[in-house]
Amino acid sequence: MTITQIQIRLVRRSFGRAATKKRLIAALFYDRLFELDPALRPMFKGDMEEQGRKFMRMLALIVSHLDNPDQLKTKLQSSNQRHTTIGVRPEHYETVGAALLWALEMGLGKEFTPAMREAWLTAYEIIAQLANPYASTG
Repeated sequence: MTITQIQIRLVRRSFGRAATKKRLIAALFYDRLFELDPALRPMFKGDMEEQGRKFMRMLALIVSHLDNPDQLKTKLQSSNQRHTTIGVRPEHYETVGAALLWALEMGLGKEFTPAMREAWLTAYEIIAQLANPYASTG
């Protein structure tokens, strides 16, 4: 799976807009995540606003490295280790992706165009492939 430069620009543009609404986007994301899979809630201990800030910072880091998969994979490795220790399983990646797209769509409204949605779908597939320690590398 590859992402085009146009798709990278669309993801970055939409993330720039989302970053101006980072508290809203993060809250929407976690609300939707726990709605889709309530069993994930116990994995998140502590202040959810702080968790939301961490989520948006990680998303910013990911978006900034979309055009360099090798660096992106390196950046995701420490996160992978932490997620594996708290019980993240392969099926969680699909749920996270669905919650992310929904949060962006709800948070950005009409600004989140079909082309942006498609670009995020492609980007998330790549991110999940690189981040998922259970994914095949072949």
